[in-house]
Amino acid sequence: MGIEKLTDKEEKQEKIVTMFDDIASTYDLANRVLSFGIDIQWRKKGCDKAFEILDKKELTQVTDVATGTGDLLIYWKEQAKKNGVKIDKYVGIDPSVGMLDVARKKVDFAEFIEGKAQKLPIEDESTDVISISYGIRNVVDRVEALQEFNRALKPHGIVIILEFTKQDRRGVVNKIVDFGMKKVLPRVGGLISKNYEAYKYLPDSIEEFLTTEMLAKELEEAGFEMKYIKSFSMGISTLLVAQKI
Repeated sequence: MGIEKLTDKEEKQEKIVTMFDDIASTYDLANRVLSFGIDIQWRKKGCDKAFEILDKKELTQVTDVATGTGDLLIYWKEQAKKNGVKIDKYVGIDPSVGMLDVARKKVDFAEFIEGKAQKLPIEDESTDVISISYGIRNVVDRVEALQEFNRALKPHGIVIILEFTKQDRRGVVNKIVDFGMKKVLPRVGGLISKNYEAYKYLPDSIEEFLTTEMLAKELEEAGFEMKYIKSFSMGISTLLVAQKI
């Protein structure tokens, strides 16, 4: 039997996973420095919005996809307590073993599973919420992943996406933001992680990604109804909340 050759998409996905393995140990520090900690508020807003739309005091499971070091799961638990919501089970899924190693040391209340967004290792209609923060951009088979989210969510379950969507950068302020993303971010991220290429990939991947409107359309085509869209910090980050129809 010969060795099965990876497709171009699979090869690209493997390169992205390897890159995240390489920067896992410094990932949290780089995130906090690069966002000045503002990303924490963006994440909490997503959690609160999900609880508001679901309007339930007991949830079976929250699943964080492309969980990385498990950051968002911490905020899910914090915001659940503040909103008086009981969550039975927290699950983090990521293809990067390096990221999951960090997550398991940091988050002791969740189950972590190695897996891809486009092939989730969870049962049909088993989770109330699926979240993915700054990860959908790195999923090569994105449409497949959104369909997987729909499969795994319970009826009327919620998907929360936080992402750097592509923006039309016109005007002086937007040009300053663009300069920061393309020139400052790679240098600072590279300095912290000792991996310049990984942080050069970030602005490049945003340029190649969808606009907010395009991502919302893909969610609708995958069987979701858009419930909430909010742009943060001059369009740097976007929160999309959709409900399974």
